[in-house]
Amino acid sequence: MIIRHDILSEITPFVAKDVVKVITGIRRCGKSTLLEQIKDRIVGEIDPGAPFFYLNLDDEANSTYLKKGVLFAKLEQILQENSSRMVYLFLDEIHDVEEWEKTVNSIRMRKNADVYITGSNSKLLSGELATYLTGRSVEFGLSPFSFKEYLAAVSETDREKAFWSYLEYGGMPFLTELDYRPAPSKRYLEDLYQAILLKDIVRRKNIRDVDLLSRIVRYVMTETGHVFSSKRIVDFLKHEKCETAPSTVLNYLRACEEAFLLTRVEREDLIGKRILSVDEKYYVTDCGLRNANVSANISRDVDQLLEVVVYREMIRRGYQVTIGRVKAQEVDFVCQKGKERLYLQVAYLMPTEETRKREFDALAAVPDQYDKMVLSMDRFDFSERGIKHGYLPDFLVDE
Repeated sequence: MIIRHDILSEITPFVAKDVVKVITGIRRCGKSTLLEQIKDRIVGEIDPGAPFFYLNLDDEANSTYLKKGVLFAKLEQILQENSSRMVYLFLDEIHDVEEWEKTVNSIRMRKNADVYITGSNSKLLSGELATYLTGRSVEFGLSPFSFKEYLAAVSETDREKAFWSYLEYGGMPFLTELDYRPAPSKRYLEDLYQAILLKDIVRRKNIRDVDLLSRIVRYVMTETGHVFSSKRIVDFLKHEKCETAPSTVLNYLRACEEAFLLTRVEREDLIGKRILSVDEKYYVTDCGLRNANVSANISRDVDQLLEVVVYREMIRRGYQVTIGRVKAQEVDFVCQKGKERLYLQVAYLMPTEETRKREFDALAAVPDQYDKMVLSMDRFDFSERGIKHGYLPDFLVDE
């Protein structure tokens, strides 16, 4: 089991505090395992021997708890039986419980309850829950394995060899059980994609035209990291003899964002200091999910995949990320965390002076003195003009 040290360190200060700990992330990214790790840390180190209750509400065996009031009654009973101690409650995939927001809020108000919940939808804190838990919840986003975690999982010492495998298969934790063997890994990622599509998007949003949704998602996954608009998707679908409206495309993409399958990234004018309203980018959450479900070619798509990995890593490190534009030039990532700001350019290889000039010129045109860096698979250090150059696998591991 790979211990998710980074997010555990974020959650630990909130243990036994009067806030609901909400863990969100794409299906099968490791939320249940993380709950187990939180439980082990609490009852083994923080509050040894403390009573706890874990319930996986995605398990058919626990379907009775989905009915209104049943889960609340069970939790009340447990709290009363352990009234003299703090009880740690771990409720996995809670969003299908009828009126679960009321249950969570009511239980939270008990003095001896410390509540942890998970869900595969970004709207977990919206609607009624936001009203009930205003100022009484804190959300932690969990992603598939980072490259650093992947290295720990496969025990591979050759970073470049491991990186190419990571680029192809991604970071879904269950793949470690399959030893990343090509055929079963692809089969698992294909089935996982269908589960996300049908359970986390179609069912929750009552989408009737599943074929249209699938076409839109596959188009965006294919074009991940490329700038495009909803109109461009509409034109593509029209060419495929599939008519739809831009509003429908945007609604479907929003549903994919809520299920953590895709993330929309805004573009920022670095001179005018404003967010641009057209031609955004979408990044898939996991390269393996993308590669197993579209007509992928790692060599052909390498630039896109490198961007996906870097974007996900900067989000994991706690940055807010946009795409930058300086006149006609594009900066791949503008990363902001508090007062810290970092500009990143991502390239595969820069074998010629022309390609190096293109990548470094984009950063040199940014009109401020914050740190700037070009990341690539080149091992030779091409740093120039005060702009650093880094070998991408090392950047991902050596924070």
